[in-house]
Amino acid sequence: MQLFKIQAETNLIYNKYLKYLDIDPSTVQKISEIPFLPIEFFKSQSIKTGDWMEERIFKSSGTSQTGRSEHYIQDVNFYHQLSLKIAKDKFGDLSETKMLALLPSYLEQGDSSLISMMNYFINQAAEGSGFYLHNQDDLIRNIEDAKARVILFGVGYALLDLAENHKIDLSAHIIIETGGMKGRKKEITSSELHSQLKLVFRATEIHTEYGMTELLSQAYGINGNLRFPAWCRPLVRDLTDPFDLKEEGSGALNIIDLANGHSCAFIETKDLVEVRKNGEFSILGRMDNSDIRGCSLLLDSGN
Repeated sequence: MQLFKIQAETNLIYNKYLKYLDIDPSTVQKISEIPFLPIEFFKSQSIKTGDWMEERIFKSSGTSQTGRSEHYIQDVNFYHQLSLKIAKDKFGDLSETKMLALLPSYLEQGDSSLISMMNYFINQAAEGSGFYLHNQDDLIRNIEDAKARVILFGVGYALLDLAENHKIDLSAHIIIETGGMKGRKKEITSSELHSQLKLVFRATEIHTEYGMTELLSQAYGINGNLRFPAWCRPLVRDLTDPFDLKEEGSGALNIIDLANGHSCAFIETKDLVEVRKNGEFSILGRMDNSDIRGCSLLLDSGN
């Protein structure tokens, strides 16, 4: 609530949005009354709390025809340290882990928050860590030569390509998928993706990373059951009333990310979600006419 009061006053775009809605911030007394900024604003506006010069601009993956979202970053090191803390809490010390990133579409696009995060992780990880574009054979040799735990971090379609070309036992390692087909393959559900990867790689579980350009924090989970760190909260909004918020149930996803103190901490996404009482959530798909974007998967409707 304190951060809401600050951003309502000193975030120019958020302030204008609240005025457009005819909402007086002083009347907002609880979280369920906070208006969330539609994520589309990041495509056309500079979302900043306060007056400062950005150190970096992260851009979305650009899979839509409606432009790329831009997140103005005040302190890149803060983002790196934050992301590392989340990853360490989930996977332990990365210095003893070989981190391999199979993220061709993100490498090709450039300016990605995910690439920036992974580059920092790789610099913290064991010798032999690195990025891979299309050189699958080199990636497989690196995994086979590994004397330590491997974390293979990949975008969905690239992991499927790898599975189609190489049958390798990854049961002793960690597979993290981030995002779907990025327009490269037919979109499938996360459960279908995980089933195919488990079968080929002999893995008992597939991890998921959920993040987006507009947030500094990430959620991780196993087999599609995601959880944010303690300073984030997923909320559910009614599909017909964006101001009807609940802490659990099914609907569209709103996110509070207190790490977004420099931009906007209250984001209204286009993801369809189920949030459970324990704070875990699952991505069910995308709202109609929304972009195939971020690190999430579309639900295959059969259309």
